[in-house]
Amino acid sequence: MRFVAFETSTEWCSVALWIDGEIMALEERAGHRHGELVLPMLDRLAAAAGIPIAHLDAVAFGAGPGSFTGLRIACGVAQGLAFARGLPVCGVSSLEAIAEESGAARVVACLDARMHEVYYSAIERTGGRWQERIPAQCIAPAAVPLPPGEGWVGCGNGFAAYGSLGLARVVPDIHPSAVAVARLAAPRFAAGEGVDAALAAPVYVRDKVAFTVGERNSR
Repeated sequence: MRFVAFETSTEWCSVALWIDGEIMALEERAGHRHGELVLPMLDRLAAAAGIPIAHLDAVAFGAGPGSFTGLRIACGVAQGLAFARGLPVCGVSSLEAIAEESGAARVVACLDARMHEVYYSAIERTGGRWQERIPAQCIAPAAVPLPPGEGWVGCGNGFAAYGSLGLARVVPDIHPSAVAVARLAAPRFAAGEGVDAALAAPVYVRDKVAFTVGERNSR
């Protein structure tokens, strides 16, 4: 199988090509330039691999939660490529991608959601797949629930913004990547879990992007 994976849910922009189990990838700290970078990165990877984009079998993307604009870019690019070629699409949780990127077995994934909140989930690898122990949620840092048991590693920029949040070990620099998205999507495509491009959608978790004036004044 040959497929492309996009991840633009944070300040990083990354694209990966999965070619029969081998992965090629590009990543760049993008700021707000994801829309400018993502397709040229795909073109560079396809040229380096010697594979025309028309020969891809599927498309995967980081579905969120994360930056609303970034999620829409990844989903929109994935849908555009898939619609044109009738390809299956797989959206992968950005928090699960953080866990995959970490290399740990028990991960508390936490992204800064701005507005004094974080996107937060506790995820454990079981039987080769990640299982949520605390479902993905948008929550105030002071209210985050600690997962049961020991050995949890906190990963994601939410820990850079708000400290350890009660965990003994945190690694704030780990972020979701297209490589992690590709690794997670591959067994799902193999199992026939890809969906029609029309059904692909971001997972926002939170439906607000800013406070109202009254809300700002009351905080």
